[in-house]
Amino acid sequence: MNTLTIRLQSYENMIAEVERNSASAAKGEGGDAQPTFSFESWEAMHRTLAPKRTEIVMAMAGRGSLTVREVAKLVNRDIKNVHGDLDMLVKSGVVDKTEDGFAFPYDRIHFEFDMEAAA
Repeated sequence: MNTLTIRLQSYENMIAEVERNSASAAKGEGGDAQPTFSFESWEAMHRTLAPKRTEIVMAMAGRGSLTVREVAKLVNRDIKNVHGDLDMLVKSGVVDKTEDGFAFPYDRIHFEFDMEAAA
């Protein structure tokens, strides 16, 4: 199953992870990296993956390239609003723009984060 992992982590941790992965790749190690999308905060994640957008992404999962009309029908929403959400998801890198429309190239999403009380 092709899974996208969504993480909350600081910018510094994101950079450190990229550097570790790059160093491993340069040595020919670590070829089994999982697709990951990181956000610096809950708010940043929620701006991109608001409930209606998450509904779109999940409706698209595993279906290949879809037109705006097809996505709107899947989520039972207005085409104009779905098109706006798809544009936002493409700009954020979550959804791909294809020759035939839009695609979410994963079968599922795994959310990986901890939330703690403010100090």
